[in-house]
Amino acid sequence: MDSSESKKEKKERKRAAKELKEAKRRKVDTSVEKGSSENEENENDELEIDLSARVPLSKKQQRLLKKGKLNLDKLDKKHPAPKPENEEEGDKEKKKSEFGVWIGNLSFDTTKEDLVRYIVSKTEDSEPKVTEDDMSRVNIPKKDGKIKGFAYIDLPSSAHVDAVVALSEGHLNGRRMLIKSASSFEGRPEKPLSKNPPSRILFVGNLSFDTTSELLEEHFRHCGEIIKIRMATFEDSGKCKGFAFIDFKDEAGPTTALKSKLAKKLINRPLRLEYGEDRSKRTPKRFEGKENRDESYGEVAPAAPEPRAAAPAVRRSTAVRTRTRHEPVASRMKSSVALATAQRASAAIVPSAGKKIKFD
Repeated sequence: MDSSESKKEKKERKRAAKELKEAKRRKVDTSVEKGSSENEENENDELEIDLSARVPLSKKQQRLLKKGKLNLDKLDKKHPAPKPENEEEGDKEKKKSEFGVWIGNLSFDTTKEDLVRYIVSKTEDSEPKVTEDDMSRVNIPKKDGKIKGFAYIDLPSSAHVDAVVALSEGHLNGRRMLIKSASSFEGRPEKPLSKNPPSRILFVGNLSFDTTSELLEEHFRHCGEIIKIRMATFEDSGKCKGFAFIDFKDEAGPTTALKSKLAKKLINRPLRLEYGEDRSKRTPKRFEGKENRDESYGEVAPAAPEPRAAAPAVRRSTAVRTRTRHEPVASRMKSSVALATAQRASAAIVPSAGKKIKFD
């Protein structure tokens, strides 16, 4: 009997244990389902943030506020509330104009007042005249409290833009400004290669005294076909005077030399390169009735001999002609000639011609 009762108790314990396990599983499943449903509800709920609200105070600021040592008005001015994006975009669209200019190479101490004053004063005589009211926006970007060196100015029309662009290369606060249209992205206009008009002759200055024509020919060979090199030299030593003229076949040679960086130096000296004067293109001087030039070759044609008038008959007179002779005027002899022709004195010791006197 005891054995049968013990078996029954064991079976009951096992059943009770199974029931407890199943109950625990059911509780876990229900809790998971509740948690998932709550998470789904939280995901569906959007978090709303008021951007126009004041910045929350830190713990230190809250303590100062309780003690009355913090002013909220000053704090709002120091940390203003950000504006919504839609409002900022609307303001930009209103402020930005279709016409405007970009001004570069400004000094770091340039202000808006300086720019406005300069443009108004320089365009008084232009048409149209640019006034302070015409400049709807003057934007000078800054970084670390200093301007970046350029500015944007909005204008009402393209005519005003042309009037302001005409002031380019002007000086403001010691700097040469570059002014161009805000829609143009071109750089500063290139400087002319030479002051003289283009020609097939190249002037080379600042040459070393040791320069030779062979060295010049080798240095400028890559620029084009060289016809002749005319180098000024000293009569006594035959060395270069410091400049020369190089005749090329066409104008492409000097232009290539002016643009080439390899032709800028010779014997460690910077060269001065310019277009030379082409004498073959000179306009010939025309003399009335004396010289006629051939148009095909540009040479002087011999003038036709003019008929000479008959010389009047000279009557021979029987009177004896007296010839007046002009005697040469005695000129003063130069000091160098006088010293050269003077008789050389003797350098020997002169014997004494004195008498010997004895005193008692």
